[in-house]
Amino acid sequence: MQASPASHVPLATAREEYLSHQQYCRQCNAHGVPCPAAKHLRRVYNNAARAAASAPSGRSGA
Repeated sequence: MQASPASHVPLATAREEYLSHQQYCRQCNAHGVPCPAAKHLRRVYNNAARAAASAPSGRSGA
C-alpha cells in the first residue's frame, strides 16, 4: 500500500493518527521524546494543516 501525499490526507485523520501513535507507541511513552515514526506523522499533520489553510475556502469576500 502506497502512502498518500500529505495534501490528500484530511486534517482530522492526520491529527488522529499522530495522537493515536503517541498514545500507544512504547518508545514515545518510555522516553517522552517522539520516535521517528511520530516525527513523520507530525510532519504529515503539519503538511495537511498547511494545505488546508492555503486551500481556497470557496467563500466570496462580498
